[in-house]
Amino acid sequence: MATYEHESWVRAPLDDVWAFHDGVAGLVALTPDWMRMRVERVTGPDGDPDPDVLHVGSRVELSVRPFGVGPRQHTTSEIVARERDGGTAYFRDVMVDGPFPEWEHTHIFYGDGDRTLCRDSLRYRTPGGPLAPLGDRAAMPGFEVFFRARHRRLRERFS
Repeated sequence: MATYEHESWVRAPLDDVWAFHDGVAGLVALTPDWMRMRVERVTGPDGDPDPDVLHVGSRVELSVRPFGVGPRQHTTSEIVARERDGGTAYFRDVMVDGPFPEWEHTHIFYGDGDRTLCRDSLRYRTPGGPLAPLGDRAAMPGFEVFFRARHRRLRERFS
């Protein structure tokens, strides 16, 4: 699988940054408008709709239509790990349905007093069978644009 990482510092303590990422509202706030994202459905691990916290087993169903072009792309992601231990926290989601045959996104947070290092770490594979490695490399510039925008919004949220 291919990998991609982006990180930045936020001027806020880990507790605040972690709480912001607890539910789907944080995802909505960080997603650039040009993605034209809609949250279709969110369910908790027990099947309850719209949980306040995305615990392990929660599922998020989204659709996007980048730049308003083409048909909506639907994805379903599941939270497969979530842990907070002292000055470190992370959660991981995997795409269980969507355009990528493999997608694992780990959100990692390292607290340092009144600031937090936020890292997005992706492991992914694009469609295309034997040509997927070419698609994997071609996807990198798009990820860079997306995650730069996402991290800028996160910094603005806490400035």
